[in-house]
Amino acid sequence: MKKLIFLIYLLFFSSFLQAQDNLKFFVKKALTNNLQLNAERKNFESSKQTKNISRSEFLPSITLSGDQTSTSSTNRKDQSGASLADSSLDSESTKISVEQKIFSGFKGLNTFKKSELEVKKANLLLKQVEHQTILDTTSAYFDLIFKSKNKEFNSLNVNLFERQVDSDSARLQKGEITLTDLAQSESSLAGARADLIKAKTELLASKTNFERVTREKSPDAKNLNEKALLTLPNSLNESLQLADINNIDLLVSKLDYEIAVKELNIERARLSPSASLNYSKSENSDFSSTIDDTDQETVKATVTWPIIKGGENISSIKKSSYNKERYQFILQDTKNRINTEISNAWSNYQSSESVLEATRAQLKAAEIANEGITLEYDSGNTRTTLELIQSRSLLLDARIAFAKSERDFIVSQFELAKQLGSLSIKSIK
Repeated sequence: MKKLIFLIYLLFFSSFLQAQDNLKFFVKKALTNNLQLNAERKNFESSKQTKNISRSEFLPSITLSGDQTSTSSTNRKDQSGASLADSSLDSESTKISVEQKIFSGFKGLNTFKKSELEVKKANLLLKQVEHQTILDTTSAYFDLIFKSKNKEFNSLNVNLFERQVDSDSARLQKGEITLTDLAQSESSLAGARADLIKAKTELLASKTNFERVTREKSPDAKNLNEKALLTLPNSLNESLQLADINNIDLLVSKLDYEIAVKELNIERARLSPSASLNYSKSENSDFSSTIDDTDQETVKATVTWPIIKGGENISSIKKSSYNKERYQFILQDTKNRINTEISNAWSNYQSSESVLEATRAQLKAAEIANEGITLEYDSGNTRTTLELIQSRSLLLDARIAFAKSERDFIVSQFELAKQLGSLSIKSIK
């Protein structure tokens, strides 16, 4: 019974560890820990407050003021030189005023609409960093798997050559091979050890990069899930259509143009008349000798119309107009650039899939060839030491190439999804 309980616990614990080491887990960690992403979150919240500030233009402004004055004098004299009694003067006043803007040449409305666009832009910039974080995490995740495999392949290669050197040393004593054959094996062993050192160094760099991206301790690559799937379009044309709707860079560029339009409208509104309504009520009390209270209510309507301001407004309108045209050109350039980037991402995705299939076939052929040559060499047939070394070298290259193509194929999917604007933690299967 205790063994059964232990097995159940072991299965549960191992599944828990696997869940902890999958891609989604580390993407969530990266999205939580990324400092740039947290900065963009604060920028998004700040933009929403800017929107609230612009909304205040439509609401009344209320001001309450008050003051109290106390003045005293002593040792005063009249014109004849006679002393007068000490005197004091006390007064207080309170005033409340309410101002409501009635019309501002649509300046307030355009300012509010501009702030709404800026909130949308801040949200897009936040998503942009989120997408980049997911892509960086995915790249670091599968690079860690690849570099770990690379180290294992090279370690296996070292072990094989160590055994070969031992075997060739024994065969040399029997006269089955020459000293040259042994020297070739020893040279290959030295080269394999050098490659292993390089592979270990690359693995360490990959772990460091993984920890930088996720701000989490690098896990054992053996526990990582080597598969990740995304739902992608079936054609380049479909990809271009999706990108036109969802690509973040393109959406930001469109918003920049719309914001520039609102800024132009705001500057034009500065030349329009504006009107406001003001109501105020004040109370004044004088306690100098007798109590004297004065209450006053005022209702005032104000209309202003700027005529000439040294040409400042006209220049501001021209500046905003040029700025709008600038962002119009930028938008068109962005569209062209995005189309090129989508085409490149799609081509890379397609070619990486073809490379994956080619390296899989290459690996299978290399395994069969190496197995045959190894058996023939060990049996003392016509296979030479050099042929065996070349066979193992080709097998090692094939293993590394296939592992690399697996990584590149998965990362190419995420790069395409990022360009399409469809990359999110929910999209990862």
